[in-house]
Amino acid sequence: MVRSSVWVPPLPPHLAVPQGAKDWREVLRSYALQTRELMLAHPWMAAMPTPVIQLTPSRLAVADRQLAALAVCGLDADSVMAAFRAVTSFVPGSAQSEIGLRDYQERHGWASGDETREALAPQMRHLVGTGRYPAFERYALGATRKDDRAWEFEFGLDCVLDGIGQRLGI
Repeated sequence: MVRSSVWVPPLPPHLAVPQGAKDWREVLRSYALQTRELMLAHPWMAAMPTPVIQLTPSRLAVADRQLAALAVCGLDADSVMAAFRAVTSFVPGSAQSEIGLRDYQERHGWASGDETREALAPQMRHLVGTGRYPAFERYALGATRKDDRAWEFEFGLDCVLDGIGQRLGI
């Protein structure tokens, strides 16, 4: 048996899908929301190797519950795994981005999104002023949820889940 030299702690017992979850979407969504919260509370986890490679009984139990929820939809094994991996890849990628932004703000002493934007405004005005980035300018001027990371995460997650449902007809 090959063992990794990286110690990976088991997932905490609270990272479990609620027993009342009725369908694949609720199961995967619950996992994603809990995992994001866990990673934000323990940012060092964002630097860990992918959990799929580092197997523990707890990690395998969480994955098994999600795979089982997808399998009952009548999908073939390859489709089940691809859908599972789409969600389990989205979550750490999104959380890592959020943690990275939070760390960047902390290093610069910026306590909010407003302070960050104010500090970066001269460079942003210069870049947007070139006229080469009209879509970004529309976002910068029109977005109302720039600092609502939970909403952004859930919207992105729902896009992934909607795509899985549409693609696989479930």
